[in-house]
Amino acid sequence: MGRITVALIVSSWVIPISILVNSIVPEPYMDEIFHVPQVQQYCVGNFKSWDPMITTPPGLYFISLTYIASLFPGILFIQPLSNFINSCSISILRSTNGLLAVICSILVHDIIKSLNPSLDDKKATLYAVILALYPLHWFFSFLYYTDVASLTVVLAMYLMCLKKNYISSALLGAISVVIRQTNIIWMLFVACSGILNLIEAKKKHEKNLLSEPQFGHFASSSSVKVNSNLKRRRSGNAIHTSTHSIHGKSLHQSTGLFSEIWSILLAAWHLKFELFVSFSPFFALLLAFAAFVVWNGSIVLGAKEAHSVSPHFAQLFYYGLVSSCFMAPIHFTTTQVAILANSFWKNKPFSFLLCFFASIITFLSIHYFSIAHLYLLADNRHYPFYLWRKIINSHWSTRYLLIPLYLYSWTSIFTLLGKVEKKVWVLVYFLASATCLIPTPLIEFRYYTIPFFFLILHCRITNDRLWLLMGLIYTSINVFTMTMFLFRPFRWDHQHGIQRFIW
Repeated sequence: MGRITVALIVSSWVIPISILVNSIVPEPYMDEIFHVPQVQQYCVGNFKSWDPMITTPPGLYFISLTYIASLFPGILFIQPLSNFINSCSISILRSTNGLLAVICSILVHDIIKSLNPSLDDKKATLYAVILALYPLHWFFSFLYYTDVASLTVVLAMYLMCLKKNYISSALLGAISVVIRQTNIIWMLFVACSGILNLIEAKKKHEKNLLSEPQFGHFASSSSVKVNSNLKRRRSGNAIHTSTHSIHGKSLHQSTGLFSEIWSILLAAWHLKFELFVSFSPFFALLLAFAAFVVWNGSIVLGAKEAHSVSPHFAQLFYYGLVSSCFMAPIHFTTTQVAILANSFWKNKPFSFLLCFFASIITFLSIHYFSIAHLYLLADNRHYPFYLWRKIINSHWSTRYLLIPLYLYSWTSIFTLLGKVEKKVWVLVYFLASATCLIPTPLIEFRYYTIPFFFLILHCRITNDRLWLLMGLIYTSINVFTMTMFLFRPFRWDHQHGIQRFIW
């Protein structure tokens, strides 16, 4: 029932807003001027055509062709004189992402239920609907960009992995890479998560076997004591504060990071054959992708000069702050500040040392590896243009004054994730985010969508008030952005045509 409710609610805004966008902006806009003509070439069977300015593979185009082919009999019945190329109109192409946005919300609902089996279905429905309002995801549900398709397939891949359907997960991973190359990183992240979950399941199974009475005798009093202690530990695992509620984690998560890594390596060695068989499709996909990069000479397809790989370490700090802002009711509260301050004070010598080195690393990253891309400086149609000019680059000192906020954001993220996930999982998430974002020279908030969804899904927040506050923030941002996009167009002196504000 939850899935149907989520789909109906999301459809209730996707359909009317799509109609509004198509009526006011009937022509391809921004990146659509590359994507729409390309897929229309495919619609007429010209699969050898390729625009050298397109940087991503044609996965979205094939999804659109499949979608249009399923609609074509109905369209032909309504408009007998129409043909397939007319069915590839911009409104139909944009509706591909509208449909994918609905599917994505259902996937989010199922992932929330998989990660929180005891969670009430009404809560899961509420959280899935609010995440469908996440501004970067919501806005591009009405345009023909790759972002919605990319997120949808990556989440489908992750859901299949959670269900231990590794072959389907790897196949979806292959589709996600064909939509956007950087999804190879999230495919590896999903595979690593699957390996950690499989190892943890094996450990729990072995412990259950060891705790069971043997040879028909009753368990000894010591076994009963151990089991009662385990029950008490389990019941105490749910963390509830006045600000947020987070479900508990595994019994093995009190150990240090290096102990966890060593334990996982030992377990992986003992399960090497099972892991190899289960995750060999992921390894095969990784080898195929490596072969593609060698053959292509780069991870980027077109416009390689403008999208060359660059060491943009500052991007990781931008992501941490932006993500924390989108979760402001959780991160920027007096309760969360008190939790972090108390944790810092409890480990004073180590915390001071860690903070000192983190500050130096952040300073060096901002000073030497902060890139102002040509597109960022020249294009005033995007949020990052104004954030760069008005905040980050408003004064030479401003970028350094933001360092405490960067450090606070990541500390808060690590703290929230560390309460519910193994330290190794948090490390893998951080490395995946860093690998995905650091090579990207352009500050583009769209690139933050996938890591943000993994972040908020794994924080496992169960406080409805916090979710409703985030929903209110998302809705306000969406109304403002869509209003600017549709009703506040402007013109450039040096270029013909109407310009519109966009993410």
